[in-house]
Amino acid sequence: MTPVALHTLVEASAYFVGMRVFLWQRRLLALPALADRDQSLAIGVAAIVGAAIGAKLGYWIEDPRNAFAAFPDWRRLLEGKTIVGALLGGLAGVELCKRALRVRASSGDAFALPLMIGIAIGRVGCFLAGLDDHTYGNPTALPWGVDFGDGVARHPTQLYEIAFLIALAWTIARSAVRFACVGDRFRAFMIAYLAFRLLIDFIKPMPFVYVGFLSGIQLLCLAGLAYYRHDIVRLAGNLSWGRR
Repeated sequence: MTPVALHTLVEASAYFVGMRVFLWQRRLLALPALADRDQSLAIGVAAIVGAAIGAKLGYWIEDPRNAFAAFPDWRRLLEGKTIVGALLGGLAGVELCKRALRVRASSGDAFALPLMIGIAIGRVGCFLAGLDDHTYGNPTALPWGVDFGDGVARHPTQLYEIAFLIALAWTIARSAVRFACVGDRFRAFMIAYLAFRLLIDFIKPMPFVYVGFLSGIQLLCLAGLAYYRHDIVRLAGNLSWGRR
């Protein structure tokens, strides 16, 4: 099996497992915003459509030279996607859908764990895909550097992300009783993940640089963190990283 085919198989598994976990979380948490079947379906579709659009827009921002190299040939525009773009696009899609349906309650908590698990599984596929996936880190002399096939040891940033997501899922689950508002689990996930990506992308290749030192992904992370600016300090105090 080729690395691309293996990545596709693992990514499909990530979508499947993430959906099953979402359905479980929806039943377990019994969120009012997802209680109505039709309303829940509409929110789910909005999340998927928003994520698909956001993933593509994120890729265009991350690597505009490659994305628009053959413009107006549209095929190059469909080549890549980004997780950060998908998360922000999915968030926008859900919020717009809820506004249209006049739903004020939060639905995010049911998505937090599925996203963490799904992204972690997907990163396994990214790691196995090697150089073709373009998610590896910069060259490193550290003993755990990984040769992805060209003789250069690089930061295995995919593995860093998997470890971070496992730790984040454990931390949010441990701290759930401390969250004062419905939706805080999802907000905590988004803030932590965007902050992580903002930092980790400094040790990843940047296909295009903005303002001299930031990638397009990092700009999206900053935009997302600005959106959650009022929740950052409040939620950081509620997370239990150490003893109870």
